[in-house]
Amino acid sequence: MTSTNDIRRGFLDFFEKNGHARVPSAPLVPHNDPTLMFVNAGMVPFKNVFTGLESRPYSQATSSQKCVRAGGKHNDLDNVGYTARHHTFFEMLGNFSFGDYFKDRAIELAWTLLTKEWGLSPDRLTATVYHTDDEAFDLWKKIAGLPESRIIRIPTKDNFWSMGDDGPCGPCSEIFYDHGEHVPGGPPGSPDEDGDRFTEIWNLVFMQFEQAGGEIVSDLPRKSIDTGMGLERVAAVFQGTTDNYETDTFKALISASQALTSNNGESAASHRIIADHLRTSGFLVADGVFPANEGRGYVLRRIMRRAMRHAHLLGASEPLMHRLVPALVAEMGAAYPELVRAQPLIEATLQQEETRFRQTLATGLRLLDEAAEGLEEGGTLAGETAFKLYDTYGFPLDLTEQALIEKGLKVDHAGFERAMGEQKAMARAAWKGSGAQASDDIWFDLVEEHGATEFTGYSGDEGEGVVLAIVKGGARVDRAAAGDTVDLLLNQTPFYGESGGQTGDSGKLSTLKGFQGEVEDTSKPLGKLHVLRTKVAAGEIAIGETVHQMVDAERRDRTRANHSATHLLHAALRHRLGTHVTQKGSLVAPDYFRFDFSHPKALTREEIAEVEADVNAQIRGNEPVTTRLMTPDEAIAAGAMALFGEKYGDEVRVLSMGRGAGADYSVELCGGTHVRALGDIQLLKIISESAVSSGVRRIEALTGEAARTWLVNRDDKLREAAAALKSSPEEVPVRVAALVEDRRRLERELADAKKALAMGGGAAKADESGPEDVGGHKFIGQIIDGLNPKDLRSTVDTMKQRVGTGIAALVAVNDGRASVAVGVTDDLAGQVSAVDLVKVAVAALGGQGGGGRPDMAQGGGPDGTKAGEALAAVKDALEKVAA
Repeated sequence: MTSTNDIRRGFLDFFEKNGHARVPSAPLVPHNDPTLMFVNAGMVPFKNVFTGLESRPYSQATSSQKCVRAGGKHNDLDNVGYTARHHTFFEMLGNFSFGDYFKDRAIELAWTLLTKEWGLSPDRLTATVYHTDDEAFDLWKKIAGLPESRIIRIPTKDNFWSMGDDGPCGPCSEIFYDHGEHVPGGPPGSPDEDGDRFTEIWNLVFMQFEQAGGEIVSDLPRKSIDTGMGLERVAAVFQGTTDNYETDTFKALISASQALTSNNGESAASHRIIADHLRTSGFLVADGVFPANEGRGYVLRRIMRRAMRHAHLLGASEPLMHRLVPALVAEMGAAYPELVRAQPLIEATLQQEETRFRQTLATGLRLLDEAAEGLEEGGTLAGETAFKLYDTYGFPLDLTEQALIEKGLKVDHAGFERAMGEQKAMARAAWKGSGAQASDDIWFDLVEEHGATEFTGYSGDEGEGVVLAIVKGGARVDRAAAGDTVDLLLNQTPFYGESGGQTGDSGKLSTLKGFQGEVEDTSKPLGKLHVLRTKVAAGEIAIGETVHQMVDAERRDRTRANHSATHLLHAALRHRLGTHVTQKGSLVAPDYFRFDFSHPKALTREEIAEVEADVNAQIRGNEPVTTRLMTPDEAIAAGAMALFGEKYGDEVRVLSMGRGAGADYSVELCGGTHVRALGDIQLLKIISESAVSSGVRRIEALTGEAARTWLVNRDDKLREAAAALKSSPEEVPVRVAALVEDRRRLERELADAKKALAMGGGAAKADESGPEDVGGHKFIGQIIDGLNPKDLRSTVDTMKQRVGTGIAALVAVNDGRASVAVGVTDDLAGQVSAVDLVKVAVAALGGQGGGGRPDMAQGGGPDGTKAGEALAAVKDALEKVAA
């Protein structure tokens, strides 16, 4: 028996040997087609190559592409488990020619692989061609030697492929395998073609025409080939079955499901559903999709919960799906290493989702049974009841429908939608009554119309999006032209909208029609929409157009490095200072970040050094950053820190970083973008620590190249200082300390000299022989430039001793300002107040107030040029006291 892994490997080896570049599977989330929810065919990653928008270093390629069909037009979900060949996840083997070989070589390669390399009997193979494609008909006769009876002309669109109403298109040629007369069914095109006898295993698409508006308008200048072989189908052929679920990969997964549920013979469909949905869930999580209530995440949740409900039906008493992941990795991990890398994340996501779902399921089924009681077979459950189950208890409508089908009942969809509409109207009324800005009203309308923006930026910084709305000057418009600055809303975007302290992304937009836009900022109104503030640099943009989006990747990298560093800093502060430390705000920009936190006092130099060292140790450890999706309560119960100012919905992303003492170093709730591994941060440098308010401190820091540049600049300044001091950088602290001490000594000597000057007389003295008589009292007045104000009182005390009994006044002038002190000897303190005298001097200096005791008072003023007038004012006041 040829295994599925052998077939995949053999296909790729064959085409690589025949000149094709082996291209790894693209992620399941398409970044080049905003109309697709998931990659659903092997050619999707090459779409822009076929249309000429993108060039590759090869003209022939081969791949085994992961595909999912579980949403939108291609939705096989409800058939999975009940038919032989329907899957939500499948692999598409393909070979592609981009303007290189065409029909003859494509048919030759396919026939050689099937009959010569793999040894299938030519008698078992039948080809179809589009009914007007005589060229392909003749080539099958010539190259394969097929009789005309086994080259079937098909007149329907099933054998004519197109990329849409506009673009490349062309006829198809399908290859069918005949399982034998013992299997019911007829050849393609016959009345019983839907039987299992003839199985389509390969489709060759000949891209040779260009169409516009659904009509062929010309030949393509570069004819191309796109083929698709379903790996599961061809594996069934080689393993002698018409049922894909009887192939080795599925048998291994089904066996694991049976073993864990102790259910071997019953409910085969349930085991099939579990096996299929396990593959889909595992690959989607590995590619960055997480269960959610909208968009791709909702489709994943629906798939997960459908499997989990069947696990419940099989009697599994505990969560099952996460325990099957090792079997999935064992079967497919060698071909898809992303499964191996993401295994812990897949297991944790499935376990968390199933634990929550079991609680929802138990409550919902009980309430549903009560609501359905009394309804006869064929009856209808009220839509209002179904909506209450959904809105109040989290029981999805599709789950309600499935449970009702088993009871022979249905649900009133119109009533459900009516109840949903009433709830939205109430929510809008509550929003308008909450004092929200009227300018947000337009975004509320858009949320109601289109739902939340699908954010694709966790897994990439480039992709396509369809323009849903254009807002200019607060009003919706249909288009924008060069020179306009507008807000664009797209159905999906990799641009992160400012929230949680992280600044919004910037970047570029473009279309095939010549539009060029500069995204200056991205906001997140109502917490649901990612709105791109865009300056139209060239061309025009209109609603409905597809836009190519490119985030400024270098800026994004610096921003997310800073964001991840805030998480590590938060943890380090709590480890070093205590668990009282909590975040009080942050700003995460591309150039730096600041982090506010609760702490009663300034950090010491040693504490800052320890915190910085702790963070850099985690960075050097280069542990991967892991993400889980939880409810806020579950996340906090698991030890996650909630970030200040962040508004959390029903589900949150929980970021785990680094390694501590037997646990993750940092676990926080956060919806921002982050590094994949801590080594991407490179380096952290704290550049300042300061007070914000009482009990709140602020750290500003740099990471990566910005931190390195800052350190280099510091080193350059140190070397400049060393050169000026004529010493080495290592000697600078000692030399500076010596200079400081010398300056202090000189300042002390200068102060002593100025005091001596005050005692020994000066130009401002009224009488060289001693104190003067003012109002019948001895008075000494002095003005000294440069005297330290701190020395005023001690100097005045000395002047009082000199006068014996009387008044001393001293004015010190420094940098244009003046300080004044007045002293009165104890025997006169009851007659003359030093406070009153200082106040008149301060007023003369242009100041106000002044105070102290009756025997000693001090004050100051802004105008040092009035020092002489201040002394004169003191004298005049003394004269008035005496009078």
